[in-house]
Amino acid sequence: MSEVATLLRRMFEAAVAAADPARVIPPHLPEPPKGRTIVLGAGKASARMAQVIEEHWRGPVEGLVVTAYGHAVPCRRIEIVEAAHPVPDEAGMRAAQRILELARSAGEEDLVLAAISGGGSALLTLPAPGLSLADKQAVNRELLRCGATIREINTVRRHLSAIKGGRLAAAAFPARTLALLISDVPGDDPAVIASGPTVPDPTTCADALAVLERYGIRPPPAVREHLERCHDESPKPGDPRLARAETRIVARPLASLLAAAEVARAAGYAPLVLGDAIEGEAREVGRVLAGIALAAARSGHPVPPPCAILSGGETTVTVRGRGRGGRNVELLLALALALESAPGIWALAADTDGIDGAEAVAGAIVRPDTLDRARAAGLDARAILADNDAHRFFAVLDDRVVTGPTLTNVNDFRVLLVTREAMTARS
Repeated sequence: MSEVATLLRRMFEAAVAAADPARVIPPHLPEPPKGRTIVLGAGKASARMAQVIEEHWRGPVEGLVVTAYGHAVPCRRIEIVEAAHPVPDEAGMRAAQRILELARSAGEEDLVLAAISGGGSALLTLPAPGLSLADKQAVNRELLRCGATIREINTVRRHLSAIKGGRLAAAAFPARTLALLISDVPGDDPAVIASGPTVPDPTTCADALAVLERYGIRPPPAVREHLERCHDESPKPGDPRLARAETRIVARPLASLLAAAEVARAAGYAPLVLGDAIEGEAREVGRVLAGIALAAARSGHPVPPPCAILSGGETTVTVRGRGRGGRNVELLLALALALESAPGIWALAADTDGIDGAEAVAGAIVRPDTLDRARAAGLDARAILADNDAHRFFAVLDDRVVTGPTLTNVNDFRVLLVTREAMTARS
């Protein structure tokens, strides 16, 4: 592996390490209550969060968290259940029902510690009365393919749920609820992180229905009827059942970008952090990032080389082809095409949870010779992009970033390195 590729990997690893539950959970643990401590949670990081809580908790603790298949870690007193992501399954539904029952069992002197991270929306799935798991699965599949933002997707999910959108904390009242959140959403909005099971929901059934109509999604009849009648709205700001619910965001995407920026600076690259909330179609964002890198190489603006251009957020992929999408690899393929083999510019984009889309691959690396090697391998980059098949493209080139489950999740990490070689080519 070249020095530049190694540096890209080191920056990604620093971003992931900054959000390690072992680092971010202990400073936020409260004093034990007079009564029981019940740990409830959902998300790709929730099992590791529960494990860390167990290791540091002074006193008895019990509970149940649900995480994605392959993301479980051993706990002695907190039960770990695995379920499907991003489309929910029966295992997740059964776990969510048990989590809700545990919340309802809490008394006034008890503490409910909610360990919540990205992925929790799909994993904590409990259909609202009158809806089935099949109804929710059908809507989820359509939302994931249509290009909707995570904010829009989770607006719908909250209003089809019996546990999200503040309902978990409402069920635990009058117990105190302390939610520890690892944010994976642009803007770090607690109502969007895992669809906000412990916080008030500012949106309505009408908002959820509007999302479906905006993307031309025809939901099952039971879903449309549920949203139109809206007999059971989610708890809103000021709801007395949420009076004893507190939220702390313990890890944020921006902190991970800043950690990676320090690695770049130590290696002699001037870091430019564009922000942690960049959204839009993955291929369009890839073209924009390529333009920024080319400008840096040609004019020294907005930052002179050697430089590292970092960004985070959650792009979307509208799947129209036969491929499986993957927002980071799709972004990278569009970026490579826009760079047109410009010398001295490298890039990495990967999901900090280790899973890009539905593939057990975090992301990939683009090198200055990516398109040349693709042509030599008989790959038509533009046709593959049109087919939403970028995972196959980078697999053939052996440029995938494979980490396995990282047990955290602060959304996507992207960095472009504009090297000294790019400066030489400019002159």
